[in-house]
Parts: sequence; C-alpha cells; structure tokens
Amino acid sequence: MTAAEISRIAGVTRATVSNWRRRHDDFPAPSAGTESSPLYDLPAVQAWLRGRGHTSTASPAEELRTALRLLGPGSGVAARLFTLVAAASRRTPEELAELAALPDDQLLARAEKAAGELPATVPEAEPVHYGPDDAGAVRALLGCAREAGAQAALDVLAERELDEGAASGVYQTPEGLARLMARLLPVGVSRVLDPACGSGTLLAAAARQGARELFGQDSLPVQGRRTAVRLLIAAPDAETAIRVGDSLRADAFPDVTVDAVLCNPPFADRDWGHDELAYDPRWAYGVPPRFESELAWVQHALAHLEPGGHAVMLLPPALAFRSSGRRVRAELIRGGALRAVVSLPARAAYPLHIGLQIWVLQRPEPGGTDRTTVLFVDGEGEQRDGATGTPSPTGAATAGAGSRSRRSGPSASAASTPTSSASAATVDWEGLSERVLGQWAAFTTAPDTYADEPGVARAVPVVDLLDDVVDVTPARHVRATAADIDPAALARRVHDLHGQLAEQVAALASASASGGWQPSGASAREWRTATVSDLARGGALTVLRAATPGTRGSKGPAAPTVDRPVLTAEDVSTGNPPSGGAQDLHADAAQPVAAGDVLVRAVASSGRQAAMTRVADDRDAGALLGQHIHLLRPDPARLDPWFLAGFLGADDNIASASTGSTLVHVTPGRLRVPLLPLEEQRRYGEAFRRVYELRAAVRRTADLAADTAVTLTTGLTAGVLLPPDTPGSAGKPRAQEHRSV
Repeated sequence: MTAAEISRIAGVTRATVSNWRRRHDDFPAPSAGTESSPLYDLPAVQAWLRGRGHTSTASPAEELRTALRLLGPGSGVAARLFTLVAAASRRTPEELAELAALPDDQLLARAEKAAGELPATVPEAEPVHYGPDDAGAVRALLGCAREAGAQAALDVLAERELDEGAASGVYQTPEGLARLMARLLPVGVSRVLDPACGSGTLLAAAARQGARELFGQDSLPVQGRRTAVRLLIAAPDAETAIRVGDSLRADAFPDVTVDAVLCNPPFADRDWGHDELAYDPRWAYGVPPRFESELAWVQHALAHLEPGGHAVMLLPPALAFRSSGRRVRAELIRGGALRAVVSLPARAAYPLHIGLQIWVLQRPEPGGTDRTTVLFVDGEGEQRDGATGTPSPTGAATAGAGSRSRRSGPSASAASTPTSSASAATVDWEGLSERVLGQWAAFTTAPDTYADEPGVARAVPVVDLLDDVVDVTPARHVRATAADIDPAALARRVHDLHGQLAEQVAALASASASGGWQPSGASAREWRTATVSDLARGGALTVLRAATPGTRGSKGPAAPTVDRPVLTAEDVSTGNPPSGGAQDLHADAAQPVAAGDVLVRAVASSGRQAAMTRVADDRDAGALLGQHIHLLRPDPARLDPWFLAGFLGADDNIASASTGSTLVHVTPGRLRVPLLPLEEQRRYGEAFRRVYELRAAVRRTADLAADTAVTLTTGLTAGVLLPPDTPGSAGKPRAQEHRSV
C-alpha cells in the first residue's frame, strides 16, 4: 500500500505519514516500490497503527478497495469474489463477524463452500478457489458487507474489475432516475427486459415495482455478473435470466416477449452492426441510420414487447431532432409507438453536461385505438428555476398533481451546449418525479381531454409533429405561448424584479465604495514569504485534502449516497452555499468542511477571472467536499483565514503554482503567503473579504439584470406588456401611435 493509502486508513495527512517514517525507527520498512514511491505491507502497517492507538478511519468500502489493490492487477480476485457477495447478503451481521474471525484456512474453506451454494443464475460464473493470498480480501469483503451492505461490496468489486479491464465510459444509472423510469410503467407489469443491463439498477427498480420475471443482457461479462448478483440481493424471489453478449448482434432472448422494457443503452455507437443488420426484421419503423444507434435500440425494445407493452428508455437529446433520424421518428409517431418524451435537467445522469431525455414507447395493438397526440414534459424547467430561485418569465405554474456500457461518448450538439458539471443544483428526484408522473397519469387516463399546462407539459397532435423536421424536443413544444401568459401577473413580476434590482444595485454601490484605500508609498511593499508546505510543516495550517488532477470522483460504476450537501468548485467561485450532490463527491471526502476553512480551486480555465479561493462560513459547515478543491485549515491563532485566502488566490500566485495551459492544475504546497503579524493579517483579511463581497455582488447584479431583461423582452414580444410612455408620446392616443408606425 502507498503512503497516501496509509494516510486514509489512519485519518492523517501524507505529511504526517512522512514524519512517522523519519521519526519512528519501528515504522514498517517498505516492502516494494521505489525509494520515491515506496509500498508497504498492509498487515504490518495495521499492526503498527494498532500498537500506537490509531484506529482505522477508512470506510469499509475503502478498506476493501485497499485489500484488492494489494493483490495487484491481474490477480482476478474481484471476479472470484462476486458470488461470495450474494452468499454474504444471506448472512446476519453476527454470522459475518464470526466468519471474519476464523483462521485463514477455515475462513477460505467456508467462503468457497458458501460461494458454491449460489444458484446457477450468474453468467460465466465458475467454481472458485481461494488461495492464502486472498484471505485479506475475503475478510475485507465480509467487513464491507457487514458494515455497508452487500450492494456496496458488489459495487467495489465491479469497480475493480472495470478498472482492470480498461472498460471506459461505464456509468451507473442514478437510483432516483431508475425509480422514475420504473414508475412510468403501468401498474402490474410482471415481465421486464433490460437489453443493456449494466449494473442492474433498472431491473432492481422494476422488481421494487412488482416485476417478478427479469431478463437482462450486457456486452461486458463483469456487468452481467454484477446484475445477476445485484438481483439475488435485491429481489431474491424473482426469476432472473441474465446473459452476456451484444444484444443487437447476438440477442440472447430472440423469442422472448415481455410486458415492459427498461433500458439506458449506449449512445453514439458507430459500431453497432449497421451493415450486417440492414435487413433485420426488428426494423419495423425503418432501417436505423449508421450514426443513429439509439434508434436501433428503440426498435429492438419494441420488438421484444407484447402488443400494448411499454418501453421506457433514456436517450440523448440530439436523437429528438437530428435530420438523419427524421424518417424513423416520423414512423414511430405515425404508427402510434411514441407516447411521450420527457426532458431531464443536466446532471441527472452521465454525461452530466447534457440534459438527457426519457422516451416512453408502446407497441401498438392490432385493431387498437389510434393515438392522436404525443405528450411532452419539460423536466428541465423546475431545476432551472429551482437553481436560481427565480420563477420563469411566463409565470406559468409548475406541476403539482441501470448503468450502461458506453462504447463511445454521446455526441454533443448545438442543442445541448455543455456547461460546467459543478454549476447546476442537485437533482430533486422527488420533485421531478412528481412533476413528470402527475402529467403522465393525467395523459394516459384521458388523452383526449388532457389539459395542457403551459411551460410544463403539452399534448401535441400527431399531425403537428409530422413536418419537415419531426423535432420531438420537449422544450420546443412545451414553452408557453402569448395566450398562456397572464399580462397582470407578468407586470407584477417585472415590478418585483425592478425592486430587487434596485436593492441589488444599492448593495453593489455599497460594496464598491472606495473607503480608505491608500497607496503603500513610493514603491510596492516587500515581505518575506513562506509556502503552504512550509506553513503546514510549522503547524500554522493543515492541508486536510489536497485534490489531485484526474482523481476519480463520482465518475465510475457507483455514486455514493450522501445525507448532506456537497460543496463544489463552482460554489467556491460564486459564493453560493453547497449545491452539489453524490455525483460531485470526491472519492476521499470523509473530512467535512468547517467554518473558517480556506477552500482553493484545484482546476481552472486559463485566463478565467472567477475567484479561486474562499473562506467557508456557517452555511458551508458540515458540508462534504466536492471534486477539484483543496481544503486548508489555518490555526486562527497564527493565520487569519481571509488573509490566507486573499494571497493564495492572487493571479501571480496561482500562475506560479500551476501547471497546464488551457486547464491549469494548482499545486497548493507551492502557493506562497507573506509572513506578517496576526494583527496586520486581519487588516488585509478584512480588505480581501470586502473584495470577495464586491465580486459576489457584481455577479448577483448581473444575473438579476439579465433575468429582468429576458422577462421584459418576453412580455413585449408576446404582446402582454406595453412600452412605457416616453416624453414625446405622453397623452398621445394609442391608436394614433399605432397608425404613425
């Protein structure tokens, strides 16, 4: 294990581990590695820590990761442990503790026997044999299953397998999204298929909704095993059939039809088999274009449905409007297969910068009723408004009534402009589900009498969709028209915005007042400086978390569950309270933020003028740390926090401690701070705090001014607001004004 891993286990910094090595002769000697990157024996380090009263602060999942890493790449231990997870899920915590306490030989023999009792539902699972080197990993797995649950242990094993197999672009469908998709299915669905099942999140959600026959297929063996074990844990009474293989080229269930399909398929896959599958009978709505693999998955899902069965699929937004897929979209609409399209906010699922869409499809029934409308629901609007605290300009009311294997990334388009992954608020799955499910229930109950809700949902006649574009983007159809806007409500909204803007301008004027700024003299002040590393060694501050570029955060097979907000890098710049969620969490985020901590952005765009540092306040206290943030905790008796933040965030300081060109990566230990008495530090600190408040006031004023301008433009162009009287037109009849124009 590395020094960094020792620091995580012991709950100390890497500098402390280095000090232990220098000061304690009995500290375990390196057993491998190099002089600059030594590796240590885990049992020896644990014994040394116990002897000095240090208890492990690493989570059970992190201890399992460490045990797997110690066995090295290519050991295959993670694959051998999959079946043991299912066996562990059927034991009580007391039984797991007893097993973990056994001597190595007895432990491994019992583990082999327990894993061998697993039903033959795990694809490509072979009889396992555990060798002496596996004892540490087996114990860590049992501990993880006992303390964090079998699902957490399963996710760690899958993470290890995917890393060793260099499988890129494998993301788990968020639990909230999986629940929403499963709840869009009719009540009473029993047989469900996921042809790109990944981690089995969607099938597990279907089981919670009452499904009892579950079919899944994935091209990655590790994902197939993962789904099978997950379903043994989550739905032990269900009948499951999980297969490994390419669902489009080698369908494992060619003769199976089901009540429903849930799927989060690969996006933008150019090697999906276009040429060899050109005459496939599944393409009832037209041959999918070469670069529209998603339309192949849509028709694959429809082909597996019983007449009247539903498919709910997560798809990229470009599929709704790309010209290459126009003909197939038209046939899906004309044939009554496309029932609804729901837009999701960015960050609902990977890729985080794109707002994905849910398509709800239904296989037509012979002789069934013609479907004359398609429902569109804007699930983005509520997140947009909620993130800023600002209602939409129209004043429209809001609704009140599995992991996938990415063989290539989704194609971004002009309609899906990338944004910072840390800039949006955490998805409110409960509110979003209420918004979507209420509209879907009303639409399916009485589609002919469904009442549109401007700005939220609209049922669009099929004939209006079958134009030259066949664009099924929800935002295009849901947005409120002039007839939907209440002129009096919009006028009140404008009045409120002007009042808020006036208050904010006054606050900006106060923040920008030049009081007491004096020149330092004929030349700039000179002072001695010290680096952050020097200050840390001297005890003036502690580097609690030094983010490293490229560190895995939530991008991976599993996103952790958190019960508190996450402070993001964007929050550091904007001054907003913590706005992130599990998807923003750093892999090593055990240390919560405290008031007075100094936060430094670890990554920034070259030339960007956003604030790079900030002092945490009471709003941030207790939040977890997101990705790409350095966390420094100064000793208040020796360092003023705002003094420290101000000098650390200076452009020259950041430039001298950074690497990179387009994106710069800040090394906190190289940042320099003047050595000044505490009283003088506080004077500088108060000045830096005022500068930060000025920057935040400018941003708030600009946002409010932009919102006011958009609202006024909407009202004027929609004909619901009249221009104010000008000096030349005062008293002039409106009709005469119109004629003069």
